[in-house]
Amino acid sequence: MIRKAFVMQVNADAHEEYQRRHNPIWPELEAVLKSHGAHHYAIYLDQERNLLFATVEIESEERWNAVASTDVCQRWWKHMRDVMPANPDNSPVAQAYRAYGFIFCRPDKAVTPPSGNFNSAPLPG
Repeated sequence: MIRKAFVMQVNADAHEEYQRRHNPIWPELEAVLKSHGAHHYAIYLDQERNLLFATVEIESEERWNAVASTDVCQRWWKHMRDVMPANPDNSPVAQAYRAYGFIFCRPDKAVTPPSGNFNSAPLPG
């Protein structure tokens, strides 16, 4: 499983509308994400900075990238364009983040941390 994280923006006056449009998400969009190997997709709002921090687990980069060319994704991007900054192709403006390390907490076993330096990158702002 590949973990991805990225940040997008939402317009300052559109927090509630953004959330309304995601609850519930279009069933056909959810089906496309699942069929393309996306799992545990979560979006968090930083209200003060109008930032959306998203995480998703994917099965492959190729399948994840193929979502963008689906009809439902193209329609979703157009649907969301008025509540967030978008690129010329209507995709949301997004900044990807690289994972530096993971902490696995298992109460039943002691965990030995991996070797190396794992520093988190600060969020923009």
